[in-house]
Amino acid sequence: MTTDASTPAPSRPARIDFARSAPKAFKSLIGFDAAAREGMDPALVELVQIRSSQLNGCAYCLHMHTSDARKAGESEERLHMVAVWRDASQFFTARERAALALAESVTLLPAGGVPDDVYAEAASHFDAEELGRLLALIFAINTWNRIAIATAKIPGTDDRA
Repeated sequence: MTTDASTPAPSRPARIDFARSAPKAFKSLIGFDAAAREGMDPALVELVQIRSSQLNGCAYCLHMHTSDARKAGESEERLHMVAVWRDASQFFTARERAALALAESVTLLPAGGVPDDVYAEAASHFDAEELGRLLALIFAINTWNRIAIATAKIPGTDDRA
């Protein structure tokens, strides 16, 4: 079934508000997320979060992070290319491509884990501390995606200040 902008999405039974239902876990995740982002290029942060959200099918997070990227000055052109970044590599730096490849591998976690070549490429663009923060960022967005999907968060309803 497809819907257009004028057709309301099917209603779902109410689910918990994770922030209210598990406040300690929620606050801990916010702290983890903030620590992961510390010192990282904001554009790179958003690209990684967008790609992981695309792969996880998290419309809520995808809407939030594309909006954040636009507010931070990211171009529409690059935002449209994130999903096909391998075929549009000229839109992204080698460092961004390495981060996107790592984000895909950690998000999809193939049998045998993250391939050595993907990890090595990321390690060639990020020092050990940066790589640790990049991995933490990928872990965080995957957790946020799962929270948003499991609790049926509605895209466009982000109420962050």
